[in-house]
Amino acid sequence: MIYNGLLNTFPSEIKLFIGAFVVILSIGFYSGLLFVNETTESNPGGIEESYLGNEQDEDAEVMKFKKSKREMLTTVHTHILSMSFIFFLLGALVWITKLPKKLKLFLTVEPFLSVILTFGGIYMLWSGMLWMKYVVMVSGMLMTLTFTMSVLVVLLQLFKKQATT
Repeated sequence: MIYNGLLNTFPSEIKLFIGAFVVILSIGFYSGLLFVNETTESNPGGIEESYLGNEQDEDAEVMKFKKSKREMLTTVHTHILSMSFIFFLLGALVWITKLPKKLKLFLTVEPFLSVILTFGGIYMLWSGMLWMKYVVMVSGMLMTLTFTMSVLVVLLQLFKKQATT
């Protein structure tokens, strides 16, 4: 089966449908990042404070408490499930773009590793492995990078004029 470059051969109305999906998916993804920045200030200390609280810090402007086990399980469960669907659907679109197979493999498999490292790392951080905040931060950045690259590839190839032969 030939699927490399298949995306560009779709009719314009299907391309528009896929483009609208990818744009809305991106709005959801990046608004989630705004929330992460708001709650963690995008730094390791903020990540730790978000899940473990800051009750010991007398100078804290906003008091935060350690998340309960139920809150942690809900966060990890919902994020792993939803992010898996996001990266599966986006990955399916990446596989029908025209790119080298190794790059497609990286863009479509790496996010699943990052999802496990990010949200498993958050749970492990909450469990007391404080160094996991660095794993969470790096894997979250890598997940965002692969998401962004995948979205750009799909959108650029969706609306690229098909070469006539």
